[in-house]
Amino acid sequence: MDLQNERGQMSKFQPGLVHTPVTPFTRERRIDFDRYGQLLDFHLANGAESLALPTHIGESVSLSDREKLDVVAFAVEHVNGRVPVIAHVSQSGTALAVDLARKAEAAGANAIVATTPYYWTPQPAMLLEHFLQIGGAVRVPFYLYNSPDEMGGTKISTDLTLKLIDKLDNLAGLVDASLDWQFMIDVVSNARRVRPDFQLMSEYDYMISASAIGAVGAFSPLAGIAPNLIGQLYKLCRQEAYNAALKPQEDLAALRQAVKAVGVAGLKGAMQAMGRECGVPRAPVPALKSAQYDALAATLGGMSFLQAEPRGW
Repeated sequence: MDLQNERGQMSKFQPGLVHTPVTPFTRERRIDFDRYGQLLDFHLANGAESLALPTHIGESVSLSDREKLDVVAFAVEHVNGRVPVIAHVSQSGTALAVDLARKAEAAGANAIVATTPYYWTPQPAMLLEHFLQIGGAVRVPFYLYNSPDEMGGTKISTDLTLKLIDKLDNLAGLVDASLDWQFMIDVVSNARRVRPDFQLMSEYDYMISASAIGAVGAFSPLAGIAPNLIGQLYKLCRQEAYNAALKPQEDLAALRQAVKAVGVAGLKGAMQAMGRECGVPRAPVPALKSAQYDALAATLGGMSFLQAEPRGW
């Protein structure tokens, strides 16, 4: 494939509404692939236009590299081309992330996404080299993931993004979880001057502001709980029907706050309350105590908008 055709292929890759599945575990805290296949089928039947895995919400930091690759390979085979699979390849070291990226591509991932190195607080030149090596190791579309709250305050800047665009033909866009609207405006406006098909993707299910800024897709952690509401909001934002989108956005914000209030295990607890048991998290994340789960289930039971969501599998 020549470079011109490859660039054309990159520009046509549009993830759209990306569901980010949790990782189900057995009682022994092993990956439950039987349940994982069931979960992927649920997402495919309920509006996922792409899947990103295993993301932080999928407990990627608690999985070994072998397990991460097993998850990607399983998903690619199970999905069988029905939607794109985006492999999350973030790691603490550049060589480790590069190895994950190459192996994920070899396993059939349609794109990769990576954030800044774990634990470290690297200088801009170090970040540039980190992302250059990851993106340069593969031919599939490459997405940056900006999540400073999760990464000790380390941010992806507009300047860094522009330097990467200049050096990486496969840099497709940026997934933003910062909720820094000024940064999002700055990066998308400047990036599209030099790469018109640069894609801004929102995170955390806050879609109205991101869409108005220019986001063309979204990564949705809450899709395992309320896929219908997620799909409705996404469709309205793509149509720029922002007034109509206000109510579903407010409902999703309330759902997010309810899940967040009980900690990292809240997402799996909420999915259990909706009839989709995926086990409990791995240590050091604690499982919800009975009282916490009962309170969360009661809160969700009082949310009338969840009545329109699927129960069970």
